[in-house]
Amino acid sequence: MSRLTPTRLLTALLCAGLAFSAGAQDRDVRLPDLGSSANALISPQEAQEYGAAMLRQMRALDMVVDDPMLDDYINDLGYRLVSGSEKPKEHFSFFIAKDNIINAFAAPGGYIAVNSGLIIITNSESELAGVIAHEIGHITQNHLQRAFEASKKDTPLVALILLGAIAAGAGAGAGDAAGAIMMGGQGLLMQRQINFTRKDEIEADRAGIQTLSNAGYDPNAMAAFFGRMEDTLRVGSGGDIGDVPALLQDHPVSMDRISDAKARAGALLAQQKQRPNGSTLDKTHWEKSTAPIAFVKDPTAIATRDSKGGLDVYLLMRERVRVLSGDPGQLATYYATNLQNERGFDTPSNRYGYALALIRSNRGAKAVDELQSVLAAHPDSQVIRLAMADAKLQAGRRAEALTLYAELNQQSPRNRAIAMGYAKALTEGGSPDEAKQAATMVMPMLDNNDAPELYRTYARAAEKAGDPVRSGEAYADASYLSGRPFDAMEQLKNLLKRPDLDYYSRARIQARINDLTPLVMELRKRRIQTDDNPDGRSQQLQNGANCQGRLCFSAANAVR
Repeated sequence: MSRLTPTRLLTALLCAGLAFSAGAQDRDVRLPDLGSSANALISPQEAQEYGAAMLRQMRALDMVVDDPMLDDYINDLGYRLVSGSEKPKEHFSFFIAKDNIINAFAAPGGYIAVNSGLIIITNSESELAGVIAHEIGHITQNHLQRAFEASKKDTPLVALILLGAIAAGAGAGAGDAAGAIMMGGQGLLMQRQINFTRKDEIEADRAGIQTLSNAGYDPNAMAAFFGRMEDTLRVGSGGDIGDVPALLQDHPVSMDRISDAKARAGALLAQQKQRPNGSTLDKTHWEKSTAPIAFVKDPTAIATRDSKGGLDVYLLMRERVRVLSGDPGQLATYYATNLQNERGFDTPSNRYGYALALIRSNRGAKAVDELQSVLAAHPDSQVIRLAMADAKLQAGRRAEALTLYAELNQQSPRNRAIAMGYAKALTEGGSPDEAKQAATMVMPMLDNNDAPELYRTYARAAEKAGDPVRSGEAYADASYLSGRPFDAMEQLKNLLKRPDLDYYSRARIQARINDLTPLVMELRKRRIQTDDNPDGRSQQLQNGANCQGRLCFSAANAVR
């Protein structure tokens, strides 16, 4: 029997659900609340609302790598795959979970998360695309809905196990106590769930491999990656189930499954070689996608420009994930040691990773030195040039940094990573006029965007530019998107008390309050405790008693 750490406990409770991080035992982990009936399938709109709520709660727990460059990269990759899937017009959203466990998951509403640990261990973009294509397959094959239907007969038992685990988790030593309770109930559902999962995994493989081929990737990549994980297990685990990578526990792999995937990939690879455009989709197929405009038509996207500059963007983004999800001081030592001692480690991507670690460790001047050689060899790389601007700003060379930001922004005026870096540089240490320039640049990007840091960047700029009302609204939006709805409501109510509000500002703020009110009232009604509502008291036991009418969606919350 595997060791049930709190991470594995929650994963088992959700039947391969949210991939909480390996350090989750030190956090107040709360399960997302559906708020819809479990007696009927949820609508697409409800599914999207659930997925969005899940993402906000994960942000509240600091479980998301929120970075505009990585967001654009993973969504660009994801939507390229979606455009080659069976359902290119369905809603999808891709994000990176801050979790060193090697795994990925799909959730209602087309929300697909890839753990930082999985990205770091991949060897190529095709391998990463293979995992994402597999998760897209779970969505397009309706596995979430099937899991929901299959879970109905199991929900009373799941509820009892869940409630016991939550009760045990309320005190000290929660991991051991909750694990002991789970040990007694998990086996009763295991065989039925494994059989169900294996069928879905094979279906997701087949759909994913077709998606890979349609998107111009190596269709062998999925089987190759799972095979590599299986080889790693065979060599290093010593047979302890607790050492099995989470990816293989939640995506059971057999030789038959790998063989089937390789056979299917071989047939598709032969077809792919006959494609006139080689390895990329034609533009008409892209236009069918639900991708935001930036992922479909923007020729100045970082991924496009850097590929022209001769750098493998995947390798740069892999190191960016490594640095942004880890300890910068330790990583700076990791890069410095390997650059000095390991032959072959001195690559542009590793130099870039080292520079990022230095910047995050407040050593901008040294980061500038490290980036010089890479930038000299790849002067057109927007990724490296943006890192250089960040390093120069931190090193106190603000004028040089602003010049570089301005050049990048002129080349790619819709690029969020560049705009946010430039806006922060203009706002911090700048004049009110510079802050106004920053606010004007960022404001158009707020529409249909759920990145809290983008709203905070705009809020700081608007505040310094002398627009406290717009600033306050943006701070409230950032709080809401960060999983703090009570804080957002309080900020909006305080704004509404300002005597200097004009009619339009008052109407705008009141509309936001009206939108938030049902959510806040429901949380208060259920007395659900959140970081921004410490007076609420969790009543999972009482809520769980009515499980059949509301919450028991356990097998369908997410499918890995």
